[in-house]
Amino acid sequence: MRELSIISPLSGKFLPIEQVPDEVFATKVLGDGIAIEPSDNILCAPCSGKVLQLHKSHHAITIQNENGQQVLLHIGINTVNLRGEGFKPLVKEGDQVTLGQKLIEFNAELIKEKGLSAITVMLLLESDKLASYEFNKMDNLVSGETPLGTLNVAIAGQAEATKSLDNEKAFESVPFIVRLPSGMHARPAGQMAELAKKYSSTIEIVKGNKSANITSIISVLGLEIELNDEIVIVAVGADSEEAVKAVLQYLVAREEEEIETYSKEHKNIIETKKVEIKSDERTLVGVGASEGVVIGKTSILKTEVYNYEKSSADADSERNKLETAINNAEMDILELESKLTDKSKSAIFAAHREMLKDPEILEETVGLIDSGCSAAHAWHTSIEARATRLESLKNELIAGRANDIRDVGERVLRLILGLKEETKSFGENAILIAQDLTPSDLIQIEESKVLGFATTTGGATSHVAILARSMGIPAIAGIEARALELENGVEVILDGDLGTLRLDPSQAEREEVALKIEKMNLKKELALKHADLEAKTKDGVRLEVVANIGGISDAKKSVEIGGEGVGLLRSEFLFLDRDHAPSEKEQLETYQEIADTLGDRTLVIRTLDIGGDKALNYLPLPSEENPFLGVRGIRLCLQKQEIFREQLRAILKVKAKKPINIMFPMVGQLSELREAKAILNEEREKLGNPEVNVGIMIEVPSAAVMAEQFAKEVDFFSIGTNDLTQYALAMDRGHNELAKSVDGLHPAVLNLINMTVKAAHKHGKWVGVCGGIASDSKAIPVLIGLGVDELSLSIPNIPLIKSLIRELSKSECEKLIDRVLGAESGAEVREIVTNNWPSLY
Repeated sequence: MRELSIISPLSGKFLPIEQVPDEVFATKVLGDGIAIEPSDNILCAPCSGKVLQLHKSHHAITIQNENGQQVLLHIGINTVNLRGEGFKPLVKEGDQVTLGQKLIEFNAELIKEKGLSAITVMLLLESDKLASYEFNKMDNLVSGETPLGTLNVAIAGQAEATKSLDNEKAFESVPFIVRLPSGMHARPAGQMAELAKKYSSTIEIVKGNKSANITSIISVLGLEIELNDEIVIVAVGADSEEAVKAVLQYLVAREEEEIETYSKEHKNIIETKKVEIKSDERTLVGVGASEGVVIGKTSILKTEVYNYEKSSADADSERNKLETAINNAEMDILELESKLTDKSKSAIFAAHREMLKDPEILEETVGLIDSGCSAAHAWHTSIEARATRLESLKNELIAGRANDIRDVGERVLRLILGLKEETKSFGENAILIAQDLTPSDLIQIEESKVLGFATTTGGATSHVAILARSMGIPAIAGIEARALELENGVEVILDGDLGTLRLDPSQAEREEVALKIEKMNLKKELALKHADLEAKTKDGVRLEVVANIGGISDAKKSVEIGGEGVGLLRSEFLFLDRDHAPSEKEQLETYQEIADTLGDRTLVIRTLDIGGDKALNYLPLPSEENPFLGVRGIRLCLQKQEIFREQLRAILKVKAKKPINIMFPMVGQLSELREAKAILNEEREKLGNPEVNVGIMIEVPSAAVMAEQFAKEVDFFSIGTNDLTQYALAMDRGHNELAKSVDGLHPAVLNLINMTVKAAHKHGKWVGVCGGIASDSKAIPVLIGLGVDELSLSIPNIPLIKSLIRELSKSECEKLIDRVLGAESGAEVREIVTNNWPSLY
């Protein structure tokens, strides 16, 4: 046992280590020690020894004495971010120093001007391995004179023997590019050392041909890991894989935190480049429909062109062809159903069988045959007319049925023409390229190894985008038509964030994407692990994160991955693909099962939202020149009161642990709201029920502009940004040319949201967002800054969005609002968000 005395390295006021305004130091993660509030500006050696490590920012130095004990001296808190400004080293690594020798001269005033603390810390690294030590606590310290304590250091040979690693399980990470702005420094090194204690495995960091045990802070610092250096994490032991993933997850989280802090303090040093997306020979541009980046090989799904005679003189023969084809199609669909185990997927094909019997399609087709058309031409004409009408509807659930109709139509058409059904094979790691996707395609995508897809039709709020987000895979909509001319098997990078398809990527591009994918996977794992935590910002503001659902199975899935309730139950799923309306009893049973699944979580049920040119077989409506602006949503319910009242009674009879919220769609005038509420109250009073919470969808600009008046008469608003965007910009999200410009972050839309939130909060009402931008990570800071209270989104996105909210501060988000509201485009808004939170995007 050897004794070592240490003296004060600075003049100033003594502080217990626990009082240091930094969690890492105060909790002794790096080791025990003391702190000094300095009154001078020269750091001296507290003992004789060798300069083992001098940080490149010159704010920290480690001395190792002759007995091997290491003493870390750290000037100021977060001063690593100054990158050496205000620090002048008087020694270099490897120098032998004597007790009291001057080590570093620093500018304490500059540190304070930068808003940082000059409190200096002296730590005994790995103090838990010392035989004993004791610090002298004095009010005032004199540099190079005041004795601080005595350490009893174990002599060589008394340390624990290194355990054998033979025959242990090993796990190695992919190469990891370090994004810490100041490289590896004491704080992250110490936190990793503390993290390593949770695992039995031995963990090392490898940089080039050097490695360091993660539990040795000095060894890790000795690797001199800098910004953009490549490292590998290796672990050996029973829990090696878990250990490596934990370290990588820590590094990703630490990088995000440091980059955000550093970019605010040093905007002149860290500059976020404006990403200019241009189409060229190797880059095809569309609209990001679902976030994420993947690298794979193209699989082109080309639209089939069918050749047939348009006319026929033999009507009887053509009718027989049609009947036979429909019967065979039904048998084929039943066979497909029998092979599926997922009930929700099976329901898609059950709906297809109902479409085969659609009386209007059959009547129209037979009429065309009788007028001299061939069965093929008559059927195709009827199907396309029906699909085109559905596409014009605002309800995304119903508009999506256009693809179901075309899917069924193509199946029958092939049978009429005597063509065999071809099994589509996408191969492994496929990037699917198509004009559009049918339900049959999507089911095959889910059951294959398709990594992502791009379609030449649609936009960020189209049904393809909604489907991609619900599946949780990256996607692009509205990609350039030349994408369909690509060969199969071309290696591409699909970037669902930027909306680009990069052809024949270089090795450097592949490595960059592989790293980005690895980091995203780590983020997803971490988000899922903490999915049950509240979505609360850093400054304590909680947002409720709930799900958009279309059935019982969705409700169960949302609960499993941290959903805090349902912000939008699309009740239309009960009314579609059938020849009669669901009974009150059937509706009640379904709503009750969903409420039981949710328990004491939020449930918002939107009343029937259909309309426009005969969307339901059993609900005949007159043809409208512009169904998008016609009788739909609440307008239809007020016209068809029997169906409306039956649905309201079913909802009112649900016995839920938490009061159910009823929401009316497509409300544009106060008279519509008042009439709907009057009908609701009539049915409620008949049942003897207490009052219920009533809200409206804000999806019509008039409702947003008049939010002040509406707020006096409802309990909440839910903003449907998909339709609000279409109406505000006068652009159809399904239009091939315009869809790319339909962006829910357009300033015109954000100003409408701002008006809505202000009006609601003025009257003590809450506001949710249930449109596509609630799932858009770049929209989250904006929505938080605008004061939105609830986000209702696609189920797979719940964990990541909750995690993102926990990384943000509402006060910081609010600072951007004037800029985003005054921006010129949605693209500019996205650029503002990216530049302010470079670590998150």
